[in-house]
Amino acid sequence: MFLSDRQAKIIEMAKSAGRVLVDDLAVHFSVTPQTIRKDLNDLCDAQLLNRIHGGATLPRGTENMRYEARRQMAAAEKQAIGAAAAQLIPNNTSLFINIGTTTEAVGEALVDHKELMVVTNNINVANTLRLVDDIDVVIAGGVVRQSDGGIVGEAAVDFIRQFKVDYAVIGASAIDPDGSIFDYDFREVKVAQAIIANARHVILVADSSKFERTAPVRIGQISQIHTFITDRCEWAEFRGMCEQSGVRLIETSELAS
Repeated sequence: MFLSDRQAKIIEMAKSAGRVLVDDLAVHFSVTPQTIRKDLNDLCDAQLLNRIHGGATLPRGTENMRYEARRQMAAAEKQAIGAAAAQLIPNNTSLFINIGTTTEAVGEALVDHKELMVVTNNINVANTLRLVDDIDVVIAGGVVRQSDGGIVGEAAVDFIRQFKVDYAVIGASAIDPDGSIFDYDFREVKVAQAIIANARHVILVADSSKFERTAPVRIGQISQIHTFITDRCEWAEFRGMCEQSGVRLIETSELAS
C-alpha cells in the first residue's frame, strides 16, 4: 500500500496517542469526516491500524501485520538500521540472518561485503545475497510461510544448531519495558532462540515502533543480546537495563545528527 502524506501522519499520531478519532483528524487536516473515514478504512485494510467506534488504534493482539504493510512501515528507519548493522559486520566472517523486514534491510546493506557466509531462514535475504560473488548463502530447510518467505519449524531449528557463527542478526515484533523481546509465531521464536544460542555476537535490529507493540511469544531478554540497533530509544529505564547488561545501544537518529 502506498501511503499518502496524510495517512503517514495519521499513523504517526496513532503511535503517539495510541488511538486516533475521526472528528479530531478531520479538524486537524481540515478535511471532511468522510475523507478521514476512507483513510482509516484503507489503513485498516492494510492492517496498519485497527478500526474502533469513531476512530482507530494501533494493531495489537496475536497476529502480525501483513508482510507488505510491515515492509513499508518505518522504511527509512529500517534502511538506516540496516546500514548501521552492516558496518559492525567485518568481511571474511560468518553470520545468521533471521526473518523480518528490518533484518532484510541488513541483508541489503551487506551486498558490498567480501567473503561472507550467510546462514538464513529468510528466503528474501537469500534472494538478495545469492547473486553476490563474494557471499556464500546457506539456507535452512523447513516449512516456508507464504506470508513472508520465512522458513520455520523443527527442521529449521535443527539446521541452525549445526552452526556456530561469528554474528547473528535477529529482529523482533515487540519489546517490553522490562527488556523482554517478543514475536508472534512460536515456530519463528524457536528458530530465533537457536540462532541466539549459536552465535558469538548477537545483534538485535528493531525500529522504535516495536516499543509500542505487543506480541504473545517470548524470544528472550535484552541481556542475551550484545548489540541493539534502533532509530531511537526514549525509555530511560530500558537504556539503564542495556547499560547494566553490557548491551551496546546504537541509535541511528543520533548517528545522523
